[in-house]
Parts: sequence; C-alpha cells; structure tokens
Amino acid sequence: MNILAVRKNKSHSIERRHPWIFSGAIATETDHLKDGDLVTITDHENYFIARGHFQHATIAVRILTFHDEPIDDTFFRYRIQDAVDVRIQQGLIGENNNICRLVHGEGDSLPGLIVDYYAGVAVVQCHSIGMYHSLKDITSALVQALGDKLIAVYSKSSETLPKRIEAEDGYVYGECATPHIAIENGVKINIDWINGQKTGFFIDQRENRLLLAKYSKGKKVLNTFCYSGGFSLLALQNGALHVDSLDSSKKAIELTDANIELNQFEDKHTSIVADAMVHLKELGSEYDIIVLDPPAFAKHRDKRHKAIQGYKRLNAHAIRQIKPGGIIFTFSCSQVVDKKLFTNTVIAAAIESGRNVRILEQLHQPSDHPINAFHPEGEYLKGLVIHVE
Repeated sequence: MNILAVRKNKSHSIERRHPWIFSGAIATETDHLKDGDLVTITDHENYFIARGHFQHATIAVRILTFHDEPIDDTFFRYRIQDAVDVRIQQGLIGENNNICRLVHGEGDSLPGLIVDYYAGVAVVQCHSIGMYHSLKDITSALVQALGDKLIAVYSKSSETLPKRIEAEDGYVYGECATPHIAIENGVKINIDWINGQKTGFFIDQRENRLLLAKYSKGKKVLNTFCYSGGFSLLALQNGALHVDSLDSSKKAIELTDANIELNQFEDKHTSIVADAMVHLKELGSEYDIIVLDPPAFAKHRDKRHKAIQGYKRLNAHAIRQIKPGGIIFTFSCSQVVDKKLFTNTVIAAAIESGRNVRILEQLHQPSDHPINAFHPEGEYLKGLVIHVE
C-alpha cells in the first residue's frame, strides 16, 4: 500500500471528513504512483487518516474510507448494498417507478462512482480511474444487492474519464436491447444508455417533474431544453391542456416525440426545434406554465459571471412573456452557482422585467441524489417555482 502524508496545515478538511484531497495538500512525492492506485493517507506525524484512490489531477485523492480497512470486494458489497437498501426503502424501485440513481458518488461514500437504474439495467459511470479499475468488484456487488431485480450492467465511462486511459463502454453483466422502456411515476420512457446523454436520462428532476404535474391540469405548458420530454410527459399525464416541447437539438426532439407516442399523448403535444433564448424573446403571452431547465451554463468558477448573465436573460424573457398569473419552473444545475446566487439572479430578472414575482417553492435534487454532510459541493441542482402577476 502506498502511503501519502499531507502537509501539517492541510489535514483539517480531512479531519472534518471532506472526501477530497487536493494535490497541493500532499507532502509526499507522487511521481511513482499510477492513476487509480489505492493510497493510505497519514498526517504529518504519520498517523492514519484515510484511504482512497489516487489520480494525477487537481483532486489527487478521493477518499473511500476514514477507517483502517481494506478496499476489496467486501468493502464494495457493503457500500453498494447500503445504497440499494436506501432506494428500496424510499420506494423508488416498484411498479409505478423503476428509474432511480442507485449510487451517487460522494453522497453514498463512493466518490467517483455513479450508478443509475432503469427497469432492471444498472448503468455504471466512473469519474475516477480508481473506480474504473474496481469495475469487477462493483459489478459483483450490484449483482448481489439487486438479485432478480437486475437484468444487465452496462459500463459507460469513456466520456467521463481522462483521455489518457482507454475506457471501453459495454456490458459487463448480461445484455439488454435499447431503447429500453422504464417507468417514472407511471409514465413510460424510452431509455438508451448507449447513445443517450449521461446514462440515458436525467433522473435528478423526477420529483420536480411530479411537482409540475400538480400545477398542470387545464394549463398550456412550454417545456424548454426538453431533451427527451420528461417534464412534458408528466404534465400531459396529469391533465395539461397542451404542451409544447422545445429543444435546439433535433435528436432531442426525436427522443421526445418517441416518448410522446409511447404514452399516446400526440393530440395534446407539439415539438419545436429552436434556440430557447431566441424563442422566448419572441413569444406572445400564450403560456400558463414555462419550464426553464437548461444545461449547466458554467462548469468552472471562471465561467460563473457569464453563466449568471445567461440565467438572468433567460428568466427575464420568460417572466416578460408568460400570462398574468402564470407559473415558471426555473432551474440551474451549475455547481458553481449556489442557491443564494441563483435566487438573486432570478430576482434581478424579475426587477428587469418590471413584473411582480413571488417565490412559491424552492427546489433541489431528489433523495436518490443524496448530499454528503461533509461535502456541500454535492448540492448542485437548485430551482424555483415562481408566480408572475
């Protein structure tokens, strides 16, 4: 086992159980280490602190345990079984819903690992080389934890790992044809983990889509940045008068159309291929509800100011154009834009638009995307439901 010591004044965050160690905090030479190596972390007096995966990167170590224990198949079986048990306890794997996130990185004390579940298929996405090297143990643990609830395990990490490692996507257990039909809150959804974005679907909006359903009966809805139409489907299932789904990607609209057809909602739905910012600016006041769920406008802190201006413009256009008494669901998944900053940005958009706005609900990621209490950076999704007079 390789041993790395941290600098004398750099161990405080580890003692507070933060799961990352940055390269500048390490006192020991690391040139001899390989990406993905297991390392033991000690303080400057050589006392054990933690154990984790090493990588030649800004985040040099992702901590797996703060106990002096082996990282082996037993370790992964315990951690993954615990994560699966929590999802089953929450009722996320059943007849009405069989889409959920089984493992959410730091939130489940497995930093660098994402596992999403779609009606029997577990899609594994590794964000660290150490986790990719542990794929055999992860797969074995999933097979044991899920039992007859598991059809296949698909590994999809080629886009999330550094290019210096040749990560191959493919089945590591069983097989399943795509698109594969899964169910979210009673709605059927085509899932394609091979060709789709991320692991095939944006699971983190499940509860917010269900909340939209509460507001949708008899309403005309515009769902911007729709991707595969999740918000549109829940609105239509719950009595929306009509839903327009908009995305700049023709491929995304094709996914939406397939899901609309699957659920037989064609007569109350229209698809639009357009730039959301331009389209919103040119709207008439025809919508009762507008959903703004853009991709991350900023993935790094140096892009934050530009992102804030983008969120402000987007929300100002929607606030100006929505019907009096209308509702806007607005989101940001940019981790570098926190809840307070996002709320202040929406307020600034309201001031610029000259209309009175009240905040009805504050939204966040669901319980299968848990936040490690010692890793506040894990809270990335934030949203508001606002009422426009």
